This record gives sequence, C-alpha cells and structure tokens, in this order.
Amino acid sequence: MAEKHRENHRAPRPANGRAKRRAGGRNGAPVAVPPGALPAVVNKVELPVGFHPGGTSRWKKVTDRIIGAPRNLWDRSLFRHVALIPLLAWVGMGADGLSSSCYGPQEAFLTLGPNHYVAPLVALATAMTVIIISMAYSGIIESFPHGGGGYVVAAKVLGPVPGLVSGGALIIDYMLTITVSIAAGGDAFFSLVPPALQPMKIPSEILAIAVLTMMNLRGVRESVMSVAPIFFVFILTHVALLGGAMWMHSDGVVGTVSEVTDGWRVGLGTVGFWGIVLIFIKSYSMGAGTYTGLEAVSNGLSIMREPRVANGKRTMTYMAISLSVLSAGLLISFLAVGVRHVPGLTLNASLARTVFAEWLPGSGTLAFVLLAGTLVSEAGLLIVGAQTGFIGGPRVLANMAVDSWLPKRFAAFSDRLTIQNGVLLYGVGSALVLLYAGGNIHTLVIMYSINVFITFILSMLSMAKMWMRRKGEVEGRFSKVFTPVVGLILCVGILAIMIWDKFALGGWITLVATGALCVLCYNIRAYYRRIRGRVRKLDDTLKAVVPKAEPIKAEPDPSKPTAIMLVENFGGVGVHSLYTLFFKSFPGYFKNVIFVSVGVVNSGNFKGVGALEELQEHVEQDLKKYVDLARRMGIPASYRFAVGTEVIEPAVKICLEVAREYRRSMVFGGKLVFQKPQWHHAFLHDQTATAIQAQLQWEGIPMSILPVRLFS
Repeated sequence: MAEKHRENHRAPRPANGRAKRRAGGRNGAPVAVPPGALPAVVNKVELPVGFHPGGTSRWKKVTDRIIGAPRNLWDRSLFRHVALIPLLAWVGMGADGLSSSCYGPQEAFLTLGPNHYVAPLVALATAMTVIIISMAYSGIIESFPHGGGGYVVAAKVLGPVPGLVSGGALIIDYMLTITVSIAAGGDAFFSLVPPALQPMKIPSEILAIAVLTMMNLRGVRESVMSVAPIFFVFILTHVALLGGAMWMHSDGVVGTVSEVTDGWRVGLGTVGFWGIVLIFIKSYSMGAGTYTGLEAVSNGLSIMREPRVANGKRTMTYMAISLSVLSAGLLISFLAVGVRHVPGLTLNASLARTVFAEWLPGSGTLAFVLLAGTLVSEAGLLIVGAQTGFIGGPRVLANMAVDSWLPKRFAAFSDRLTIQNGVLLYGVGSALVLLYAGGNIHTLVIMYSINVFITFILSMLSMAKMWMRRKGEVEGRFSKVFTPVVGLILCVGILAIMIWDKFALGGWITLVATGALCVLCYNIRAYYRRIRGRVRKLDDTLKAVVPKAEPIKAEPDPSKPTAIMLVENFGGVGVHSLYTLFFKSFPGYFKNVIFVSVGVVNSGNFKGVGALEELQEHVEQDLKKYVDLARRMGIPASYRFAVGTEVIEPAVKICLEVAREYRRSMVFGGKLVFQKPQWHHAFLHDQTATAIQAQLQWEGIPMSILPVRLFS
C-alpha cells in the first residue's frame, strides 16, 4: 500500500526548460530533498525555494533583497549555519552584560555621593555577584539544555504561574534591554559631538532600533557577525583604558589607599558603621544594571551550536570574567583617577578624557583618536547590547506561545527561520518606550533593573528547590544548592532596596506593565483551554461515528469530480469537515478526496534535520488516518503534504499541483466559527483558510470554507 501511495504521489516531470528551471532552487540550482522523502512533498521537488503562486511580487523581491532569500529547511548544513559558536554567542548574548558596564558602575559610583571610600567594597561585591549569578545560570544551562532559561526553569520546578511571572518579567526586561542599550549608546556617542547636535539624539536612536530590527529579520548569526568588530574594538579600547588608568596612577596607589582609609575613619565618626552599611547597600543595589544580560545565554541556548551545554557554559565563563573585571576595574579607576560627574558626559567619557590626556601629553591628535575610539566603541557596544533583546525576547515569546500563554503566531518562523513577529514587536515596542522616557538613561535603568531581578529570584529559587529535591541522588548536592541560595539572598536584597527607593521614580511602571502582561497571558491561556475542551468534545463525538467497514482499495480517478481537503492533525475538525462535505453539502457529487496538509516548523520543533523528519513522519501518519477513514466511507482517497515555516504558500503550491492532475476538482478547508463572534477571535486564531482561499481564487481554483461550529 505504501509503495502505491508513493507512486500515486509522484508529480509529473517538467516538460520544458522553464519548468525545469522552476524545479530547482534559485538560479536553477537543485533543491535538496531529505533522504526517504516522499515525492508527495511537491514544493520540495517541483517548485523552487521562495516560489510564490502567481509570480514573485515586487514587494517580495524588495524584502528578499533587504532581509534575504528564504532558507531551505532540508539543507543539512542549515542548523550549523544559523547556530552560534561560543565566541559569537559572547558577542550576541554577552554584549548586553558587557555593555551594562557603561552605566551600571556609573550609577553605583554616583550613588555614593562624597563617600567614594566605599567604592572598593562596592567593586568587590559587584564582581562577586556577577560570578555567583553566572555560576547559577551555568547550572540552569546544564539542567535545561533545550533553552528557555528563567521561564522554563520556573515553569518546570515552581509551576505554571511562577513560570508566567518569570516569562512576563523577561518579556518586559528584554524590551527594556533594547531601549536602555540604545539610549546609553546615544549618550556615549553624543558625549563626543558638539552640543548643537544634541536634538538629533532621539531620532538617531530610533534609527538604530530600526536598523537592528531589519538585521534580526535576516537572521541571528548574520546580525551577530555584522556587529562583532564593534564588540572586539570595545574590548581592546577598554583594556587600554583600564591599563592606562592603573599605569598612570600606579604611583598614587598608596595615596588612594590612604584616602580610602581616611574616608572610612571620617565616615565611622560621622554616619557610623550602620550608616556606611546603608551607603554601601544603596550603591550596590543601584548598580544592579551591571548584572542585566547574564540570563541571556540560558534563554537563547537553542541557537547555540552543538554541543550546546558545553558551548553555553563556556559562553557564560566568557561573560562572567569580562563583566566582573571590567565593572570592578571601572569603579576602582573612577576612584583612583578622581573622576567627577560633568554635565553632558558619562563617567566613562570623563575617565577616558583624563587618562588619555595624561597618557599622551603633547599628542592631542592621538589622545583624541583613542578617546573617540573608546566612546564610539562604547556607543557601538551598547547598540550591540540591544542585540541581546532581539535574540532573547522573541524566544521567550515563542516559548510562552508554545505553552498557550500567548497567541500561536509568536512561535512561528519566517522563511529566514527568524521569529519574525517577535522581532517586529520588540522593534516597535522598544521605540515607543524610548520615546516615552525621552531617552533618559537614569529613568530607563530603574525600570530595567527591577524585572531582571524578578527573573533572577525565581530562577535561583527554582534551582535551589530542584537540587534540594534530589537529596542523595546527586554527588556534591550541597555545593549545587549553595550557589543559587546565595544568589537568591543577594537578588532579593537588591530588588527590595530598588523597589523601596525607586518605586515612585519609575519602578512602578515596570511592575504595573509586568502585572498587566501576566493578567493578559493568563486570560489567553484560559481561552485556549476552553477552546481545546470544546474541540475535544467534538473529537469524542465524531470518533463514535467512524464506520467499521473494511476500507476500499480503489484509487482516485483523475477524470472524476475530486475534493481537495486541507486538514491539520487528525481530529474532530477535519472529520467534521469530511462528513459535512460528502453527506451534507455535496452528497453524491465528489467521487474522490485528496487530503492536503502542511507540517509547520516553529520554535517548538526546530531542533535539527532529525526533528524535521519526525515532523514529516507525524504529518504523514495523520494523513494516512484520514485516507483510511475516507476509504471506510467508500471514497477513493489519497494525500499530499509538505513541511514549511508556514501553511499558506506550501498549501497553495500543493493545491495547484493537485488541481492540474485532477481537472474536475475543488478545494475545501475547515474553519472554526463561533455562535457569538468576538473581536479577539481574529487575533487568537489564524485566518489560514481565508488567506489560502484568496490566493487560490486568484489562480482560478475554486475553494470553499466549511464551517466548524463551536458554541459559546
């Protein structure tokens, strides 16, 4: 029977040169076909990657030129090409953490006021906190190798609601990652230009967001490769900056130590021990922006090259060392060089001007080149840091969409294998937040740091609970519990102080936005649960009426009226449509039925070529069930299918091919309809059948949509 199916599904060979060209990929190159794939996957055999029914539109040509041509899912080197090695992951996901050194240490130092003698203690605590959080997230990478980070670990260990809170916090946090990074980059760059150009700051930052959005629509690896030079220039210039600061002021180390010692003595006499403790705690907590970005690798582990766990942990090591050294080094340099706040300049800019002027006296040009290189690389890295938001944010959206917290469209891939809807949402959302805050980095950092610590707390709590559950099962369990417990204590303390101190200054906005998002997600999931319950009742009802007769062996006759039925998974909706078509709407007219289905590749099943083959097998098995059902009803039946990143174009391609073979055919698709339509139905359910109908009608192929009623 399987061999007959394969023979029946073989599409006709191209008859002329033009058809032969269309049978290949771009420029006539052959399209890769997976081993063992059925010829029924017609869009992989007869049509080129990126083919559009009716011809390629001008708009599609433009977007292909800007974003790139569609990728071939069956190219076995594809997953290697889109994945990141540790060095590139350090650039793409570590840039956010490293770029936070451009504003985190500054906020901590400015919070000290005249009490600069506390800076060494803040520097040490900052470096240790970076290392502790990084070690905890390395444990998450090891325990949850498929990615998802804070959302997945909280959902798996603590339950769905804590997972929702963690995911909602991450969604807002990544949007603020983009906004803070772009705003801080604008501050760094415009520290270098004349004051007359300051009005161009906000428009320039909006343009930067637009460019990053476009780059990420092309693909993650491409966007990371394009910004990698900026990242490494930043590393080199800041090694020179810190080295210059320590070298030029090495003779004053004794004086600095004396200043710190005297400061402690005076401080103990004026504000007392507990006063100094409060000064330290406030400075330490206000530098919380330094730790943002450390969660990015565990969230985006799915785009790491194999072996993912080893490469992810190596990337975390790169991040921990670079960020702890740089943030602590900057705090010590501010103190040693005697940097003070200058309106219109960041502390990093003031430090660089002082160090390079002292380092290269009498060489104004070279000093200016080093200064410009440092500040421009800072601005560039901060913009690169925004890349982390575009990598991590859409993946959190996708993970939550797979779990039904968000509309399913946020789990869908574009034909470039990017989470296009998520990237666009983050681009637009971050631009709106930037405009709301007026580009004020102080306000944005307060809004930003709160949410990342909500996720940190839930992640640390989850890991501590998970290891404590495994008492006696894991060697060295105490050491595994110790790190997340210490991290949990630190993160709870920082978050409590930030909310207490900065709630009225902008922190409330983040908390309200996160709460509102969580409520929205909760209602969306409850809605999907109700719909699944109604569909399940439909499944149970229709399974009871499946005929017990032996299936007929007759094959479809191309000369007779044929129904082409679009179906998804084998279930009540498809069975309902089949019964409606043959026994209610067109009784006795159609003599054949060809079932058509498309297996959709999304973030939930994008695991490699092996997973694609499993998806193809699953789709084929469901189609065989439909064929068996139709033949038990006495209807000759067959099937065709494809695998793609969306349904519409592959389905149209298959329907066109089937319609050429079965000239007396008509296409049918099922669609859920509701007794009381609501505005949110269009947003929460795709309009696939309507879109396919529009394209087929343009091609001259009739299509009818069969209603599947769900009563409220």
